[in-house]
Amino acid sequence: MEVMEDYFYTKEHEWVRIEDNIAIVGISEYAQSALGDITFVELPEVGLEIEQFEQFASVESVKAASDIYCPLSGVVIEVNEELSDSPDLINRDCYEKGWMVKIEISNLEDKVNLMTSTEYQKFLESLE
Repeated sequence: MEVMEDYFYTKEHEWVRIEDNIAIVGISEYAQSALGDITFVELPEVGLEIEQFEQFASVESVKAASDIYCPLSGVVIEVNEELSDSPDLINRDCYEKGWMVKIEISNLEDKVNLMTSTEYQKFLESLE
């Protein structure tokens, strides 16, 4: 499973890439692989205030429906509109084109509650 360097991860398999004060959020390769072919994505509205680890989106696949939790607190400033027509972007390119939301971070210190790429890799190995 691919784990991206310089990203942070949750135990629920969400990832976050931090650029200045903006968090770009999606689900990991492990999560999309476990879900199978993703057929629908429900994203939040721009302007939604969200707390760390609060449910903010959901995905449906041929196998299951799954809630997606926000890795950091903040305000949604952009959603990936392409996922409405092409939810399978998450399966094809979960770390780049398959991102879900961009959030203006309200508390960067929340980052301490996340796993680094190395910690996440070890976490995945513990699941095997």
